[in-house]
Amino acid sequence: MLTTAAAALIALSSPAPAAEPTEAAPFLEVVTVNGSGCPAGDADVATNGREFTIGYHVFLARAGGGSSPLEQRKNCQVSVRVTPPEGYTYGLARTTYEGYAHLQDGATGLGRVSTYLQGTSPTASVSRAFTGPSSGEWQLRYRPDAADVQWVPCGERRDINVNAEVRVALGAADPDRLSFAIVESSRGVVWTRRC
Repeated sequence: MLTTAAAALIALSSPAPAAEPTEAAPFLEVVTVNGSGCPAGDADVATNGREFTIGYHVFLARAGGGSSPLEQRKNCQVSVRVTPPEGYTYGLARTTYEGYAHLQDGATGLGRVSTYLQGTSPTASVSRAFTGPSSGEWQLRYRPDAADVQWVPCGERRDINVNAEVRVALGAADPDRLSFAIVESSRGVVWTRRC
């Protein structure tokens, strides 16, 4: 049987996880939502505690059916400003993008989400490929382990940037028939931890 003293010694000798999030809630502000798939002012934004959600109106890539080549790729960059509690730092814990895709036989699509901290080059990204024929809802999730979260250095303030894109390529599909992929909404969660 493990004594209380032995349990305490084991706990003290085990290194604490370096990136374990805490419950201290930051203040979030979505300062920018802009790109070819989300013109300025054309998205619905809400924040709630450590979470933010965005609804998109025109985040749509398409090919065929008379579409312009410029419509085959659309992107949207979201910039989140975070004010953490005193003595804490922060990072993007997860983000999820949801939408709908309809691809003709021979057409392909791609959704990609990349995240980085303002003023830094390291980028984490996830992607999902679509192949026609298909039609239905899709979801793309960025879910790093706590140790892999891009934490802002203690004492610094950097916006969290999330750049999403969706592409559709006609490939061998009938050029008279429309293929498309829509991004309908996204949401994200910010974690904090003590410095």
